[in-house]
Amino acid sequence: MSLPPIRIAALYQFARFDDPAVLKPDLLACMEEAGVRGTLLLAREGINGTIAGSDEGIEAVLAHVRALPGCADIEVKGSRAEAMPFHRTKVRLKKEIVTMGQPDLDPLAGVGTYVAPGDWNALISDPDTIVIDTRNDYEVQIGTFEGAIDPETTSFREFPDWFRAKRAEIEAEGRSPRIAMFCTGGIRCEKSTAFARAEGVKEVYHLKGGILNYLEQVPEAESLWHGECFVFDERVSVGHGLKPGDHALCRACRRPLSAEDMTHEHYEEGVSCPRCHGERSDEQRARYAERQRQERLAEARGEEHVGRREHPGIDEEADG
Repeated sequence: MSLPPIRIAALYQFARFDDPAVLKPDLLACMEEAGVRGTLLLAREGINGTIAGSDEGIEAVLAHVRALPGCADIEVKGSRAEAMPFHRTKVRLKKEIVTMGQPDLDPLAGVGTYVAPGDWNALISDPDTIVIDTRNDYEVQIGTFEGAIDPETTSFREFPDWFRAKRAEIEAEGRSPRIAMFCTGGIRCEKSTAFARAEGVKEVYHLKGGILNYLEQVPEAESLWHGECFVFDERVSVGHGLKPGDHALCRACRRPLSAEDMTHEHYEEGVSCPRCHGERSDEQRARYAERQRQERLAEARGEEHVGRREHPGIDEEADG
């Protein structure tokens, strides 16, 4: 059986770019010449993004990225798709490659201790370990590790304030925190553990390669993971062995949808779901409905509709 033709590459690397704006033109030109679409973010702290294209095109862009300062060993996670998941090619300049709201934090100055997937179960099963899911609430809702604390954040920007309050609560109980953090692919927990260490917490660990690495390496029979893992590409969610999950995506709010969600009275494809129906005005839903109508017309003509609201991708705190 042949592989789907489109290769998707999610990547990130904390590095030190003195002037990211200087790197942007050549990187964008490389992506365009290679026929690669998607978004790459550049900041003084490094690079992050998700791109898609042919195998040759992706390799050309990765070769360019690996030649950037500090990026020779960049983390890259791959998947395949039958159709191109992105409409545009973008390189964006940002203050942070994953937005925590702490632009002066330097992850290269010291992150937590990496823990291999094979050693993760023992760490989080220890009652003295405080296990923290650093992802957003809509991600945690469809799956997480046994015993993990859900910060119930709607944005990664909320994590620092939550962490400071939680740490004070733990220390008020007379406990010296040993913290283990995890996220989808690694970037958020790298930054979270760097933040925790900058705040003075000494014993901090994080899952190397994130949940995806764990689901790929740890047999389901031995796993402490429950549910599915939300991913920032068109698969929407994956399970053990990285098999595609059962969730779809609400194109209005871009949260994951279960089969039950799609039978709810507030679900309308491309327009609303049970979670976002009350968050949008009638005018907004009317715009979404028109966009959905145009998408269907374009699809019937065999055309690509550029107004289609893509999967959130890296601009919405994707994980690299």
